[in-house]
Amino acid sequence: MPRLSRRAFGAFSAAAGSALLLPRSLRAQEEPVRGGTLRFLVDPEPTGLVPLSDTTGANVMLSCKITEGLYGYGLDFSLRPQLALSHTVTPDGKELTFKLREGVKWHDGQPFTSADVAFSLMTLKANHPRGRATYANLEEVQTPDEHTVVLKMKAPAPYLLNALAGQESPIVPKHIYDGSDVTTNPHNHAPIGTGPFKFKEWQRGSHMIFERNEDYWDEGKPYLDRIIVRFIPDAAARSIAFETGEVDVGGDYPIPYSDLERLSQVPTLGIETRGYGYGPNISAIEFNLDNPYFAKPEVRQAVAHAVNKEILLQNVYYGFGEVATGPIHQAHSQFYTGDVHQYAFDPERANQLLDQAGLPRNEDGIRFAVSHDPLPIGNQHIQSGEYIRQALAQVGIQVTLRNQDMATYIKRVYADRDFDFVNNTMTNSPDPTLGVQRFYWSKNFKPGVPFSNGSHYENAEVDRLLEAAQVEQDPAKRVQLFHDFQKIVAVDIPTLNTIAIQTFTIHSVNLKNHTLTADGIHANLAEAYLVS
Repeated sequence: MPRLSRRAFGAFSAAAGSALLLPRSLRAQEEPVRGGTLRFLVDPEPTGLVPLSDTTGANVMLSCKITEGLYGYGLDFSLRPQLALSHTVTPDGKELTFKLREGVKWHDGQPFTSADVAFSLMTLKANHPRGRATYANLEEVQTPDEHTVVLKMKAPAPYLLNALAGQESPIVPKHIYDGSDVTTNPHNHAPIGTGPFKFKEWQRGSHMIFERNEDYWDEGKPYLDRIIVRFIPDAAARSIAFETGEVDVGGDYPIPYSDLERLSQVPTLGIETRGYGYGPNISAIEFNLDNPYFAKPEVRQAVAHAVNKEILLQNVYYGFGEVATGPIHQAHSQFYTGDVHQYAFDPERANQLLDQAGLPRNEDGIRFAVSHDPLPIGNQHIQSGEYIRQALAQVGIQVTLRNQDMATYIKRVYADRDFDFVNNTMTNSPDPTLGVQRFYWSKNFKPGVPFSNGSHYENAEVDRLLEAAQVEQDPAKRVQLFHDFQKIVAVDIPTLNTIAIQTFTIHSVNLKNHTLTADGIHANLAEAYLVS
């Protein structure tokens, strides 16, 4: 399977979510088949099922089957009504009015109303890693009746209508969450939603079961009877599970990239790259700027010169992606610029910078020692960590790898801040304000909230540019603000962005209608069905 070209990645802006590698066949039958059990693979096991404050990959991928948003998004990013039927925006962009779907019930039988939407949006503003930026200009949510919601903004938010999918802005039941700590509410692990599937059980370390919602508002759907979510932590076992037909679908990083070409030849399997336009991913090294070594710009610059991104691309990602030049994915060609400072692979320059930082080698050739925590999703972060350890040893930095489960990783990095530097995946989301700002905005340093400003980066000019882009309604001016932002963080490098990743879904050819939206299998799967 060939490496994708830069031109293929640039196609995103013309048709967000369009196919980059064509699947074997996604043509649905004339009549969907009813019934059947979908076996859905995820790794690692999620830490929760409602992404109010925790947007870890599996949480987001699974939650939308149960908990929905106001809108879905077609592969071309056209709005698809879910809990909202329509909306209007005032000319000044400061008031958005949504008409909600009537007759919708929560899975416990309670009616869905505008009060649920108001509660959810204000909760997201306070707790969600991206919500602090997404809803920063939201002052008040009015509910003139049970099926009307009015958002009062202190300033325009030109990106907001792209942020209303269930995975980004889940609408939760007020009667379940109100008065509780939403980050620890037990229903985060046994959710009550409005979606096509109801939560039934979670056997830790084994599986989850979602059952068909017989009272779903979209009459006749879903077509599937149930979804069984399987947790298979071993990478080789995941590949075998697809080959043998033990599982039907998996996304994001379901198998090692090294197995992708082989599995692409299996006649019972298809490989799909559509459905990731809503959140293109960048692999990155994130420094803890509270660490006395990484607080020094010369040290971060030395790491940038010591790490060969091309080696990561070819040997960890097997060419499926591109070398990242900054925090915005090349797929976001509207906002992306490559006209930023780059750090060529140059170990000699790295050594010079470390000397200038006052960090000479000792008698063993070691300048200092740090720990490194790879994100425990897939195997590419662990492999990246192994290469980073080897690369930095060449310039006198001794690295100890710490591998752990997701819950431990999140607590260590974001709650306890007991880390030196990590490598992880940063989801851009459909707009830089939604997906990129959270990592660089000083006001989004919020210990305990996963995938926020973990580096503790502070730059007043970066804050100004990001906050201006939040409200700028002139598209050209907004693009320029993001270009200026990229230039500054390329020099500061609180995060060393390494690979603009190509993500993929593996599926049984018997599974139809699994990728109909810009968020692919992260969506609700109400229209998916199985054929024999």
